[in-house]
Amino acid sequence: MRWGLGLLPWAPVSLMLALLETPRTFSERENIFTVKIFTFQFFTYFSSLIYIAFFLGRINGRPGNYVRVAGKWRLEECHPSGCITDLFIQMAIIMTLKQTLSNFALMPVHMEKGPKDSCKEQWLKNYQLNEVNVFSLFDEFLEMMIQYSFTTIFVAAFPLAPLMAFINNLFEIRLDAIKMVQLQRRIVPRKANDIGIWLQVLEAIGILAVIGNGLVIAITSDFIPKQVYKYTYSPCMLQNRTDIKGFNGKYRDYRNSNDYNYSVQFWHVFAARLAFLILFEHVALCIKLIAAWYVPDIPQSVKNGHLKKKYENLQGELR
Repeated sequence: MRWGLGLLPWAPVSLMLALLETPRTFSERENIFTVKIFTFQFFTYFSSLIYIAFFLGRINGRPGNYVRVAGKWRLEECHPSGCITDLFIQMAIIMTLKQTLSNFALMPVHMEKGPKDSCKEQWLKNYQLNEVNVFSLFDEFLEMMIQYSFTTIFVAAFPLAPLMAFINNLFEIRLDAIKMVQLQRRIVPRKANDIGIWLQVLEAIGILAVIGNGLVIAITSDFIPKQVYKYTYSPCMLQNRTDIKGFNGKYRDYRNSNDYNYSVQFWHVFAARLAFLILFEHVALCIKLIAAWYVPDIPQSVKNGHLKKKYENLQGELR
């Protein structure tokens, strides 16, 4: 997937906001800029998904009191099978069609400048390649963070998202290799101990993924209403009584048929959704924290190799 900074309107805004905070060092300014541009990009790409998952069909009003735009047009309703279907379709388009088109549409093309010369030296050939800047590698990190967000936050609505991302990355790694080796100038290497602020961004995405998937299961899907009906209002639980209805006419909601106020079933479902959300998030976050504690950020073999290298350098200085 491609989200080039050259196409982002948020890059100058993020840089301006970062400079307003008057950071003391370049590293601090880079971290502030990274957080701001990721936040802008996150809400840009996820605004439609958030609306479909948590607002579509829930702010439309009720029969006799519908919300209308300019007093004429009603707001869009969810799919008859539920808003989870709309969310599934949106995620499928993003993870398949958008990724495929973006990989090829924004692939840089090398254009030869001037007449061909067989005696042209290598440095001149390199100079005529596509220019790189300080944001070239930043763009790759931002791309991976956005893709990781897509594959985790709403994975409950589209379980194939990780598979689609994996298949996309199999092709993209070769496209990136062609771009960096043949079509772009060489990137100036910079020494770094780790990926910096991006590690905190990954941790934030992990927490958002737990919250987002819990909300999708509890609110967007019909999993909780079905369980409430199964264990509370089903004929088996009510000794074959069938006078309890969750829907009134063609209006899909838990309301009374006379005044359209919320029925008792609505509050039962609401309480079950809230209880499930709290339980799910606590269990998932505990599992995440245990996994983060058990799996170190830096493998022990890498730490040992780094310490061994420092020891050898120290021995060489003492000789």
